[in-house]
Formats: sequence, structure tokens, C-alpha cells
Amino acid sequence: MWSAISSSTASIRGVITTCRRIWRPPSHEPVTTKSQRENDIMHYQCAGIGVGPSNLSLASLLHDHAEIRNIFIDKKPKFSWHDGMRFPEATLQVAIFKDLVTLAEPTSSFSFISYLHSQGKIYHFLNAQFESLPRREFSNYFEWACERNANIHLSEEVERVGFDGVFTIETTRRRITADNISVGVGVEPKMPKFARHSADGTSFHVADFIPNAGKCAGKSVVVVGGGQSGAEAVLALISENCGHIPRQVCWISSRDNFLPMDNSCFTNDYFTPGHSDYFFQQSRQSKAGFVERNILASDGISERLLRQIYQRIYTLRFIDASLPDIALMPDRVVVQVAQDGTQWKLIVDHRTSGAREIIGADVVIWATGFRSARMDFLAPILSRIQQHDGELLIDDEFAAVWDGPPGRGIFVLNGARRQRGLADPNLSLTAWRSQRVVDCIRGVRNAGVAQIPSFVTWAAASPAQNRKAV
Repeated sequence: MWSAISSSTASIRGVITTCRRIWRPPSHEPVTTKSQRENDIMHYQCAGIGVGPSNLSLASLLHDHAEIRNIFIDKKPKFSWHDGMRFPEATLQVAIFKDLVTLAEPTSSFSFISYLHSQGKIYHFLNAQFESLPRREFSNYFEWACERNANIHLSEEVERVGFDGVFTIETTRRRITADNISVGVGVEPKMPKFARHSADGTSFHVADFIPNAGKCAGKSVVVVGGGQSGAEAVLALISENCGHIPRQVCWISSRDNFLPMDNSCFTNDYFTPGHSDYFFQQSRQSKAGFVERNILASDGISERLLRQIYQRIYTLRFIDASLPDIALMPDRVVVQVAQDGTQWKLIVDHRTSGAREIIGADVVIWATGFRSARMDFLAPILSRIQQHDGELLIDDEFAAVWDGPPGRGIFVLNGARRQRGLADPNLSLTAWRSQRVVDCIRGVRNAGVAQIPSFVTWAAASPAQNRKAV
């Protein structure tokens, strides 16, 4: 048995797959046609669309590769990362080493440690002994990385991507061409079909909490959603320093309870390159089942946050005896909502008993998750890209499977959770994924230092390995 495992591990170490999507010309000089030169159209080896953490990571790793001409474009006037959810108490749910570059290139000048050092606060950071890093600090780090990269262009929107031997990219400012594109447009709020944003700001997604928080003062507020975002909204509403304390807060979750994230060491192995590649090889049915069974590995609530909420409720009820009144209502599904004058009426089904409840509220906050953002700019070539279940199909290099020629990749970053699993939208593998894209553009594979495989043997032994073990 042990020899079979050892043989399997060795075979995994030795696997070198050929990059199927990227062709590199003999020279690193950008390839331009006569018509491009005549029209002064800039050509790039990689053009990134969207500048969130995913493409920002890729841009950071490409920054030191002068031979790879690259550009990254985003319509936002400045870098932002869930600015509408910059809760004062929100903390990062991953280790600080899971930044833009460190796990792929520890010596990069775009690391979080480099950010701290450049700001002159690295010793203060160490002395602060954060149990969990404030998420606002990581957002500041992302903004710093964006500002110091001259290849990133903001206040410019990509409107259309075509293909004519190379990708033709039309923006609100110019037209460029590229050998490869990297799509990293992130996510957008997801709400039930029957829910809606109200014009008066009394029904909104948690992504818009900060600009709408003032409308909660003295009101009856319902938060729908039992994940991390919902929990952060609840804590913000009931905190002592809240400047918009509601009269009542009701927290509804479809889960059996307000459940913690599984942050144990073996569960964290799901967020490693080896498991990501193993997961990618499984059947669609197996992938879906795995994600459903292990959802709390990524979508649970941090134990620290649950403790803060519980302690605050204790303080309000038994020490201060003050508002707001708080109702915690798990095991319930909101099935309909309607506006009745100035109030919202939520129709709620209790999952265990099947009983129906009606809950009134002045303000409804939908903490109901996110979905991949629209990619309308791909419309001219979308019919050439294989799709399934709302995702662009990707290969093991994170390049979309399409009918284009070799050397012309459409890299899809943070848009393949059903194919790559729980780690795809998570920061844990951002740097590794970006490095794989960089290597593919360069025409190499596993160019960095090989990492030791997991303690866990995920894949079954092959028949040949079984025979050898007997």
C-alpha cells in the first residue's frame, strides 16, 4: 500500500503538462501588423480586463517581466474592494501570506510585507499582534499595489473584445490588440428573483451597506443571510459605536444555526494547489457534491465574529438593557417579499416544521451572496467559447476552452467555482493561479520551486500501482 502511495506521489511530482493555449514567438518584442503600425494601435502579450484582486495579482507578477508587454484596464476611477462592506470590525479570513504574490514569488516587491515596510510601519504591525488582520488594511494594501503599477489603467471601460488573429479590444478611450486576455471582472451582488433594490434605499444588498446604513437608525431591520457578510452586517448594526442603531434587528438564515467556518488544518488543505488540480479532474457530479458537503470550509462565519455577536447581545440584554431588540431566526427561508406602504412584509417558511411566518420590517438587507459579474464585452466571441452551467469552461491553465488558435488564451480568473472548487473565489490560491497564467504566457510550466505534495493522498491509486503494491 505504502509503495503504491509513494509511487503515486512520485508520478504527481513528475507530471509536466504542455501548455496548450499559449504560443510564444522567438522574440519577446510585441508582434504588430503593418495596419497596426499605421494606425498606431498598441499591441500587448497580455491585456487584463478588470482590476480586482485576481487581475491585480497577475499584474503584480507580470510587473517584473519586462519581456511581456501587458496592460490592465478597469472602469473604476480608483481601486476598490467591496467598499460598500468596509465594516469597522471586519477582518481577513485568510493568512497574510495569501496576498497578491507571496505564495508564488516571495521576493516580489508587491507583497504585503513589502507594503508594510514601504509605509514604515512593519514594526508597529508586528507589535499590534492582530489576531485577525483588519480587512480595511488589506484593502489599503491592494490600493497601494494598484497605484504603483504603471501597467494598470483606471477610469477606462472595455466595451468589446473581438478576434482577428489577435484579440481586438475596444475601450472608452482607445483600441488595442493582444495575444492573450485575462478576464478578472470579479463578482456582483446576488439577490432572490422576488427581491429588489428599492428607490428609497430601504431594501438593498449588503454590498451597499455603508452608503445605506443611515436609513437603519431607529428602524426595524431584517438581515437575510447566515454567512460571513450577514454576520458582519448584524454586528455593525448592534455595535456600541454604531451611529445608526436600529430599534429592532432580525437575523434570518436558511442554515440550521449560525454556523462557524471550518478553519481546521486538514480542511485548509482544500485551499492548496494540489487539491485544486485534483478537484479539477473529477466529474461534474462529484464536484457539485463535494462543494455542497464542504460549504462551511469557505462560507461559514469566523468564530471570532460569532463570539463578538454573542457577547454584544449578552451586553445589550443583561448589562445595558438597551436597544436594539434582537431576534435570531435560523432554519428559515424567505420565499416572498412585498412592500406594504412604508413597510416590507417577508413571507418566511420554517424548514423543519413547514410553518409559515410573516415578518415586518422597515429595512431589508439581503446578504444573499454574489455571482460572477457579467462579461458582455465578450459577446463578439462568446459563441466560440464552450460554456456549462453559467461558466466559461476552462482548461488546467485557467484558459477558456474555445476554437481559437494556439497561443491565443482567454484566461478566466475567479470565474470557475464549479470547475475549480471552493478555493477559486478565495484569496488563498490567487498568487498560484496568477503564476500559472504567467508561466503559460512565457511558454513554461512549473518554473518556480516545486512544493512538497500534501500529507493527504487525495487521488486513488491506479491499477498499475495496485498491482505493484501486491
